[in-house]
Amino acid sequence: MRLMHVLPFSLTAILVAQTALKPAPQKAVAPAAPAAKEAPKADSLEAKFAKDALTSVLDSVNASWFGQPYQNITAVQIEGTLRVALSAAAINAKVAENTGGQIKGGATKTGNANVNLKSTYFANGDFKTDFSGDLGNGIWTRVGNKGFLYSKELNSYTTRVDPGPADAPNSYMGWFREVIIDIRKVYAESGAFRAVLGKEEASGAVTTQTLSFNAPTGPYDTKKREQSLDETLGFWKRGHLDLTFEKASKQPKTLVYSNEANGIRTRFDFTYADGKLQNLAISNYSKGFEGPGGLRISYDTNGLMKTIAGELNSQQKKIAFNLSLNWTKDLKSSQVAALPPAGAKKMGGDEQQTLMLVGVAGNVMDLQRAGWNIMAPKVAASAPSR
Repeated sequence: MRLMHVLPFSLTAILVAQTALKPAPQKAVAPAAPAAKEAPKADSLEAKFAKDALTSVLDSVNASWFGQPYQNITAVQIEGTLRVALSAAAINAKVAENTGGQIKGGATKTGNANVNLKSTYFANGDFKTDFSGDLGNGIWTRVGNKGFLYSKELNSYTTRVDPGPADAPNSYMGWFREVIIDIRKVYAESGAFRAVLGKEEASGAVTTQTLSFNAPTGPYDTKKREQSLDETLGFWKRGHLDLTFEKASKQPKTLVYSNEANGIRTRFDFTYADGKLQNLAISNYSKGFEGPGGLRISYDTNGLMKTIAGELNSQQKKIAFNLSLNWTKDLKSSQVAALPPAGAKKMGGDEQQTLMLVGVAGNVMDLQRAGWNIMAPKVAASAPSR
C-alpha cells in the first residue's frame, strides 16, 4: 500500500511490531460474496466543489513537497533508529491492573525496544533492508522477482517473497505522485466519503477554507484486540477528516482525522519554509496514546529530504525515530542483490514467518503487558510483502 510509505519509513517497524502481537498466523477465511451495490448518488454542487478543492490541495502538495527534485531519483538509502520507551511507573501500573492489585510491580527502570534500520528502496519496488535490535536481527530483500527474508536468531531464511508491482514508476517523482493519486481516488473519486464545504476565514492577508469528508465507522470496541490486516492498513479509508488549507497557496494548514472504530483522533498542524514542509505538530487523542508529538524534516541544497525525525509522546510512553535519507539516480538494483548467509537453513515461507513472529511477539508482548496499548492485526499465513 503506497500510502503507508509516504509516512516516515521507520513506521513500518511499528507495523511489524503490531503484527507480531498475533504470534501464530491463521488461515485466511474466504470472503463472503459481496452484496449488490446501490447505484452511486450524484454529488451535490457543494460536494463537487469540496472534492475539486481537495484535488487542488493534493496537486499543490505533490508539486511543493515532492515534485521536480525527485524527477531522476531512482533510489533512496535510509539509515536510522526507532525507539519505544515505557516508564517504570507505566510498567508497575500495568502489573497491578492485570493482577487486580494483588501484585505490585517492582520495575525501577524504563522499558525499551530499539530497532536499527539500514535500507535501500528503489522506486520500482526493489529493496534491501538490514534490521537489528530488540525486534530481531536479519535481512529482508527483493530484486525483481527474487529475494529472501533471513533471521539471524533462527539462522534460517525463506525465498518466498511477493513480486514487485507490475506498474512501478521509474523515479520517485512518479512514486510520490502515485501516493497522491491513491488518496485522491479514495476521498475525491470513490464516493465513499460525503464531502462538504466548511467555513472560510480571513486573518490579515491570509484566507483559509475548511473541507470536511465523512465515511462513518462502527463504534470503538474496548474488548477488541485484533483485526484483519486490511483493516489495519486501510483504516484511513473510513472516518472523518477536516482539512483547512490556505486558499492562495493551496497548502494544508491543519488536518483533523478521526476513526471511531479504531479509537483514532489526531490533529496535525503544518509549518512551512520556502514552500516546503518543515514541521508537523501532532496532538494525539487516540485511545491509549493521548499526548503530543511532532515531525521535523530538513532538506539538502537540491530540495530533497535529508533527515526525518519525530516522536509520539504520552504521559508514560514514547516512540521516537530518526532517519537520514540519501537519494540517488546512479544506484542499480543489481548493486544491492544479496544471498542468504552460508550455512543458513532454508524454510518454507509460512514456517519462517511463524517462527519469526513468535520470537518477535515475545518482545512486543512484554511491551503490551507493560502498558503500550496497541491493537494487534490478525494476519493470515502468507509470505511477507514489501
